[in-house]
Amino acid sequence: MLTCIKSGRVIDPANGRDAVGDVWMRDGRIVGAPPGGTRADEIHDATGKIVMAGAIDIHSHIASDNVNRARLLLPELHRASAPNPAAAPLSNAPSSTFETGCLYASMGFTTVVEPAVAPDAALHAHLELADVPIIDKAILAVLGNDDFLLEALRREETASLIGDYVAWTLEASRALGIKVINAGGAAAFKANVREFSLDDVVPSYGVSSRQIVKALQRAVDELGVPHPLHVHCNNLGLPGNSETALATIAAAEGLPLHLAHLQFYGYGNEGPRGFSSAAARIAEAVNAADGLTIDVGQVMFGQTVTISSDVLRQFNARTRASPRKWTIFEAEGNGGGIVPYNYRPGNFHNAVQWAVGLELFLLITDPARVFFTTDHPNGAPFTTYPEIFALLMNRDLRAEWMAKLLPEALTVTNLRSIEREYSFTEIATMTRGAPAKLLGLADRGHLGPGAVADVAVYSQASDRAKMFRAAALVFKDGELVVRDGRVTRYRWGRALYVRPDHDAGIDRRMRDHYGDRYGLPPDFMKVPDGAIQRPDPFELVPCHG
Repeated sequence: MLTCIKSGRVIDPANGRDAVGDVWMRDGRIVGAPPGGTRADEIHDATGKIVMAGAIDIHSHIASDNVNRARLLLPELHRASAPNPAAAPLSNAPSSTFETGCLYASMGFTTVVEPAVAPDAALHAHLELADVPIIDKAILAVLGNDDFLLEALRREETASLIGDYVAWTLEASRALGIKVINAGGAAAFKANVREFSLDDVVPSYGVSSRQIVKALQRAVDELGVPHPLHVHCNNLGLPGNSETALATIAAAEGLPLHLAHLQFYGYGNEGPRGFSSAAARIAEAVNAADGLTIDVGQVMFGQTVTISSDVLRQFNARTRASPRKWTIFEAEGNGGGIVPYNYRPGNFHNAVQWAVGLELFLLITDPARVFFTTDHPNGAPFTTYPEIFALLMNRDLRAEWMAKLLPEALTVTNLRSIEREYSFTEIATMTRGAPAKLLGLADRGHLGPGAVADVAVYSQASDRAKMFRAAALVFKDGELVVRDGRVTRYRWGRALYVRPDHDAGIDRRMRDHYGDRYGLPPDFMKVPDGAIQRPDPFELVPCHG
């Protein structure tokens, strides 16, 4: 079927397009305009509306064991516990996987990455993500605290062996990339370490956090995995931790690296309370560093729940749980923790955190290198995205929000002095073209011929939050799935993954490792072809040659 979205303002920075025009789709793909006189089978009038490719979220915790522990910990926040709630206060913890897909699609998002799945939990994560409708999704597999890697580094095994292990993990878990979370920190936690920085050494293994990060960074790069190593740094949330972020940026040494939720590392220790914004210094370092990308992890005010495999950090944060309950667990690799938290505008530290995130968005000059996240649900649920878009696009709105905060909090930030406002083109770059490129998805994030026909159409409004909260039309693979913010058709997306080449000898090493340590065959780690009982549930993303 030939479909035409007619006469909208098409904003497609990947193809240099910002003008009124048409978008044509056939058989799930974008196509060029047909010869004159050709009639579309279906026409959607987008006059006065904004047309963009479907949005891509590179970092959102929407599945896996940590997410389900949060649901179990907070039953009072489930939708089912209240009659006809007006909105989901925590779109992750209280809401079903099914509703997650619907909420994303209603805002024009068509691809979402779950960024932290332990390899042994990959099958469960994929089964859960298969129940998320409409959108495509992917996982990042977590390494960096696992015994096999740490032992290999302690024995000074070759870089090729590390690369084979990373490739084996990606293939077994059907992941799109590799994540490292406080490298070595969880292993150190098991030895009663409670503080762990980039150059600290894991007890008994004798390797530093820096060595772990560098080994994984090199392996991912040499394997040709499109998405660089995705790094959750040490010392999350601590005053003065901007030094950790700056040291990690310097350690990249020109190789591609992605730093996750950098807002949580944007803190100085200046001012009367020893807590301040260091966003300007970090933004300067990001702007100057080739090959470096970041996502923000914006904080917004309200109740949420922090979900992390950084067990050391979560253990230290448990005393600030709100409501006063939490869960911490250890595992062979990272372990993790669930700590509910309520960000309040009247709280000095929370107000500074809110400002730090916006400063990073506004001070990093290239929107292709800073990505739009709240580290859902850690900084805020993803349903707050429309409000953040509005804050980035309107400095007067930012001033209104700042007027409600503690003045002393703003004096230790630079937000008042920043006048930049994001354009539609910059929003489209940050949420469409750039994330597609970062993840190696050449046929997404743009509206050129051959692209997947994922398209979002928005009714223009001066209230940008209202505009982005409910898309006028959303097409997934060319099918109309949302109209006026309401899902009109349910379908099932695919799970995206990479499969880099590796030496077959790693299979024997993994068989011996799992057999000796656990009495299990390595196949228990693998996500089999028939795991999802639907046609074409997976899509292979090619690695670089």
